Amino acid sequence: MTVIGASTSFCRSFQIDPARVDGRSVFELGQGEWGVANLRSLLRETAMGTADVEAYEFDLDSPALGKRRLVLHAHRLVHEAGPEVRVLLEIFDATEERSSESFKQSLIRDKAALLQEVHHRVANSLQIIASVLMQSARRVQSEEARGHLTDARNRVMSIASVERLLADSQAGNVHLRDYFTALCRSLAASMIGNPGALTLTVEADDSAVSGEVSISLGLIITELVINSLKHAFPDERHGAIVVAYSSDATGWSLSVTDNGIGMPTAGTGGTRPGLGTSIVEALANRMQATILVTDMAPGTRTTIVHAQGEKAVPELAAIAAGRTA
Repeated sequence: MTVIGASTSFCRSFQIDPARVDGRSVFELGQGEWGVANLRSLLRETAMGTADVEAYEFDLDSPALGKRRLVLHAHRLVHEAGPEVRVLLEIFDATEERSSESFKQSLIRDKAALLQEVHHRVANSLQIIASVLMQSARRVQSEEARGHLTDARNRVMSIASVERLLADSQAGNVHLRDYFTALCRSLAASMIGNPGALTLTVEADDSAVSGEVSISLGLIITELVINSLKHAFPDERHGAIVVAYSSDATGWSLSVTDNGIGMPTAGTGGTRPGLGTSIVEALANRMQATILVTDMAPGTRTTIVHAQGEKAVPELAAIAAGRTA
């Protein structure tokens, strides 16, 4: 392992006297710091033609420079000058680059931890607001005011559920099945007095979306479920509500289906669209989605669908006909 020649940049980078390089063992350069066991083994294998070394990283403890992170390439040279085996050794000092990467990763971890803490604090604050709204709803005498306060509480809880899932999410995305399940569990606990009479279930694929989109979807579900619970099951009627979500390359669809009394017929004096309907319409418009309401006989299905491309029109037609969830 005798050094035949070393570049000026090598000697300068590692503060080695050029006059004391040629003819010496590579493992004796400097103050012997190059005599690393792994380096010996790798160069031996390279000289024997067993394998070339590509981008092998190791630490060099240099008395002059301190600890350096090096990237090594070693190749056996094929030549006709004689029987000697010659090896080309290339070394890249990656200390600063790795240090910069480590610093960036540290910043990313700190930012993630801070963001997680923010989500926890927001969720806790929303939980407190929801509790205050519920306490106020219990104290008021007016049934109409009590209903409005309860609806407001449920809207706040839907956002709080997103914040908690965001706090637990490493990627910053919300897995919709878990979110919808937690949201519907909260809605059922606060609005269904007899779980044996009414059920609220979720059917969702493995989709994950950003926090902003999940809040919009959660608010839509909240409004549609509240609407079904208020109007689809009068006189303590038994029934079921199903929240379904699916997505693919062509778009996504969200539906809330109940098997209640169904849509009001013409001339029966159905209720006027209220705040909940306005909220759903506004959220759907913001997501460039379409609202479809289908009479399921019995029951009603409301679908929010975002379709794109050539499949948009047929897909909307299929959903309107009740062939997809």
